[in-house]
Amino acid sequence: MGATLDIGALRARSTAPPDGVNLAAAREDGHGCHSGKAAMLEAAQAAGLGETVAALKRDYPAGPHDQPQSMCPAFGSLRVGLRMRRTATILSGSACCVYGLTFTSHFYGARRTVGYVPFNSETLVTGKLFEDIREAVHAVADPAQHDAVVVINLCVPTASGVPLRLLPREIDGVRIIGIDVPGFGVPTHAEAKDVLAGAMLKVARAEAERGPVAAPRQGRDGRPSVTLLGEMFPVDPVQIGALLEPLGLGVGPVVPTREWRELYAALDGTAVAAIHPFYTACTREFEAAGRPVFGSAPVGHDGTAAWLDAVGEACGVARATVAAAKNRILPAIRAALADNPIRGRITLSGYEGSELLVARLLVESGAEVPYVGTACPRTRFSDADREWLEARGTQVQFRASLEHDLAALHDHAPDLAIGTTPVVQKAKERAIPALYFTNLISARPLMGIAGAGSLAQVINAALGNRDRFAAMRAFFAGVGEGHAAGIWEDVPKARPAAKAAARSPAPPIGEMA
Repeated sequence: MGATLDIGALRARSTAPPDGVNLAAAREDGHGCHSGKAAMLEAAQAAGLGETVAALKRDYPAGPHDQPQSMCPAFGSLRVGLRMRRTATILSGSACCVYGLTFTSHFYGARRTVGYVPFNSETLVTGKLFEDIREAVHAVADPAQHDAVVVINLCVPTASGVPLRLLPREIDGVRIIGIDVPGFGVPTHAEAKDVLAGAMLKVARAEAERGPVAAPRQGRDGRPSVTLLGEMFPVDPVQIGALLEPLGLGVGPVVPTREWRELYAALDGTAVAAIHPFYTACTREFEAAGRPVFGSAPVGHDGTAAWLDAVGEACGVARATVAAAKNRILPAIRAALADNPIRGRITLSGYEGSELLVARLLVESGAEVPYVGTACPRTRFSDADREWLEARGTQVQFRASLEHDLAALHDHAPDLAIGTTPVVQKAKERAIPALYFTNLISARPLMGIAGAGSLAQVINAALGNRDRFAAMRAFFAGVGEGHAAGIWEDVPKARPAAKAAARSPAPPIGEMA
């Protein structure tokens, strides 16, 4: 397992704050995750990061709720950096945030060291934090070990205006990439993946425009390729490659990539398939490089047919060739769907970005899907999936909050709920079978023939558990719930007034009786 590297011992000679550091904001004790979105935004703008905040707002428009209702968004950027070869990642943020992020990253399998530049009120106020970050970058930027060093500002350094833009662009040939990923500016960890991937693509594109760059590790096969945008199950790119082969095309890298040189190959693709449609910064870089981007994915019969048409149009493949490929591929997918039917009403929600694709596959498998919610935003690349689902009676909720998902659970009384942890918990409380989307659904193949039958086994097994839930509910009947959970001679009484008083802030000392 990796470790957290404390680079706080690296000291700088200067104590003068760099341009842009908001001393007033930094002096205040409270610009943390708990201080509220409005306060954090005001502090960041006062610190000279107004354009950074405005850019995040344009790329990742907020939803109906002010704060993310999932894990810290910065986990997405951290995950991208930790999965790349020869890439070092350094976090700048409150110690509690860094601890939580590193714990979560290692829990999800990261076996890499995470750099950490700690700070206190003095180093934040004087600008010493930025000097410490700069020294840390110089200490880590070893060209024998790294192609890039990524520095991620969390909420407090961003709100205080720690100017990562002033870091050197490279040190001894090692690229230095500083990004701000505050919870008050990036709504979900899925979109935070785009923040770092887009920043890397921007640097790689500039390098490719200046001259020759490194070829892919595995070489090239000479065919035009389609770059895949969005993290996906490892089998899916293989399946997509099989779909592209009869079109005379190869499958390119998956962005976010696993090493720097893959970024060049991704930019070199003939077209880009936005499997996950919310990668706004990446899309901007691909389009700046002259690469057409198209949405949706080859899921199910209809999705695969439409996707092959989109590939043919984007890559200039003759219609007759596309038609021949469809005649070869689609009957097998239709047969796989028929052999693996799903019967039942299912509500679905999540924050990975593939929720609409899974919903399409469920509908084509025979399920009734009255509601699908995603924490990600609506974009032009998700319109085809939204329109297909809405034409079949599915309500599609972008930027879905937990309240949206729970309302759908109440209104539709599904046979199975697929969702986030609190949705699954609430469903099981009501004796409704439920599956956690991230671990049990999105971690399965969805594309092509493999995807057509991948969900049926786990979905049908869960649907069959309704009687078991009913039996358990009957067995535990009478034990109470909520504040009255348990077996009592005198059932505790709810005291909402006392709870409200306990939640209210304490009066100032001078006003105490």
